[in-house]
Amino acid sequence: MNITLNKNDEIVVKLLHYFITIQGYNPVILHGAKDEIWLENNMADYKIVRIVSNYIHNDEQLNFDIFRTKQILKRIKRKMFSIKVEALSIFVNLGDNVHLENKNFDNIRCANIKEISDLSKYSFIINTFPNILEVENVKEEGIELFIKLTDDINKKNYEETKKAEEVFSKKKPIMTYVFMGICFILYIITALNSANLIDLDPNILAHYGGLVNLENMNGNYFELYRLFTSIFLHAGLLHLLCNMYSLYIIGPQLESFFGKIKYTIIFIGSGIIGNLLSMSFLQENVVTVGASGAIFGLLGALLYFGYHYRVYLSGVIRSQIIPLIVLNLIIGFMIVGVNNLAHIGGLIGGVLLSMAVGVKYKSDKSDIINGIIMTLIFVCFLIYIIFFR
Repeated sequence: MNITLNKNDEIVVKLLHYFITIQGYNPVILHGAKDEIWLENNMADYKIVRIVSNYIHNDEQLNFDIFRTKQILKRIKRKMFSIKVEALSIFVNLGDNVHLENKNFDNIRCANIKEISDLSKYSFIINTFPNILEVENVKEEGIELFIKLTDDINKKNYEETKKAEEVFSKKKPIMTYVFMGICFILYIITALNSANLIDLDPNILAHYGGLVNLENMNGNYFELYRLFTSIFLHAGLLHLLCNMYSLYIIGPQLESFFGKIKYTIIFIGSGIIGNLLSMSFLQENVVTVGASGAIFGLLGALLYFGYHYRVYLSGVIRSQIIPLIVLNLIIGFMIVGVNNLAHIGGLIGGVLLSMAVGVKYKSDKSDIINGIIMTLIFVCFLIYIIFFR
């Protein structure tokens, strides 16, 4: 069988091959989109690349096309959890009466090409995709070009599927059980030393490592170990059971996604960062304990992870995780005695530490470096508030 392509189709196929197999873009399924292909890569400078083969013969049609594109981008922004989305539209079939070069379309950059080599006229494309002109070197034509595109895309999809299976495969949550075990053991110890087994004595909690403010430490910086130990102490049985149930639900998923070492860093680091923020405003003679700051850190980590794997988790993030975080923060502000500063600090810490440790197969070196820098800046800011304000 002999299949021939016209010049526009050949350009489209070659661009598709480049953006999908070389630049890591994925097709976006849109209902009603005819003679145009949308591609998405949230880690790229242009999060959306749009290849348009539809014939546009005048400026009025172009303006309508851009208007419709902006409306679609609004929907995509919500799904991508992005405030701003830079898009690139490559037109391969514009009429001679269209004056593209004199128009400004906000966050949509446009290019009009008749040949692959025409891309060199657009510095914003060459600067972002310096090797894009190499698609001209593809020698296959007709059915051979389709076969090459299909084989390469199938290979890429297979590799991505294997990576996703590895990340999402269920693993034994050893560290989650270790953290829960420590919390239960410390509760038994503190409860046996307290007059009330249900609501524990704050003095006992302080003795075993509950968090107090700097004045109550009497300038003894060694007692900053409380930033760590208070994570595993709880003020009462109900407090313990609520936190352990939350950890049991969220912990195994995050430990599976990130791995034991990264998960441990996120959990303990978020708890400490939450306690730092809490300590910044902690009143005298008040003792605060609990793993909820660290658990909020896990929720922050889940947000960051879900952002990178939104193809699988975007619905869960929007419908379950975000409402859960908002609801718990609102409850924390309404109920007396809940340390919401630790929750907020832990949530921020969870996001920052997730950036610092990286998401497998998604984070590059620059993302990890930025995460480490942002985490250090935030921690140094909290230390400044505690010790030098």
